[in-house]
Amino acid sequence: MIDPAKELLELLDIETLDIDLFRGVGVGGETSARIFGGHVIAQSLMAAYRTVPTDRACHSLHAYFMRPGDTGHPVIYQVDRARDGGSFTTRRVVAIQNGKQIFNMSASFHVAEDGWEHQHAMPQVDGPDGVKNRSELRSGFADLIDEPLRPDFLRTRPIEIRTVAPLDFQNPPAADDTHYLWFRMEAAKGCDARTQHCLLAYASDLDLLGSGLRPHGINWFQGKVMTASLDHALWFHAPIQFDQWHLYSMDSPFSGSARGFNRGAIYAQDGQLVASVAQEGLLRPKRKQ
Repeated sequence: MIDPAKELLELLDIETLDIDLFRGVGVGGETSARIFGGHVIAQSLMAAYRTVPTDRACHSLHAYFMRPGDTGHPVIYQVDRARDGGSFTTRRVVAIQNGKQIFNMSASFHVAEDGWEHQHAMPQVDGPDGVKNRSELRSGFADLIDEPLRPDFLRTRPIEIRTVAPLDFQNPPAADDTHYLWFRMEAAKGCDARTQHCLLAYASDLDLLGSGLRPHGINWFQGKVMTASLDHALWFHAPIQFDQWHLYSMDSPFSGSARGFNRGAIYAQDGQLVASVAQEGLLRPKRKQ
């Protein structure tokens, strides 16, 4: 049996085809139906990193999802060296499958500099030691999930996730849009700083879109909603040690016009804010047949 954490690290080891041209595998990760959004974000970031001087780290990325990715085919990543400045470097990345763009991203990289510092405090929630592992939690609900959805529901995933105050999978109540989860991947220990960034980029797409469903008592497993990530923005504030626990605090200030806007803040377990996230997603009610 393939170790999913090892598979994720191999997924990030994209192949160089030519100058500024890379290829990544499409299979693996969170779902078998289509390429998980965090998968293509992480591979795009790695492609950009392959063209950036080693003295600068990504501080922000902004991306659009244009077409669903096919897990049965590799993804080609084409990097445009938009700018190489004295302290900032900018890259554009286009992800292509079957001759069509499925995703594009702009990312900026910055040399380390000193400056004033402040941050919002980490929310006070239950720590990871007192929260059930997601795979353990889901196994108890498997019989309640429609059979076609069950394999992905129980799929072994590369990142260990512990959801604080999880909702019922079958009939969730209307709930506050603010929610929290802890995540880590022990296999990330010893990985270089760029890989740590890519792993966090992958994880930043986990559960974020669901924030906009919570106030309406809806989830993916009921067959009532069509969902897809539309865009994604991520800001890195501090170095990442992804083998250690991180708290993902998420909320959804707005939903309307079949779209939901979601925000996230990612903290190291010691309370340091390491990243901020924003995303808009499709929340389209499914018409009854």
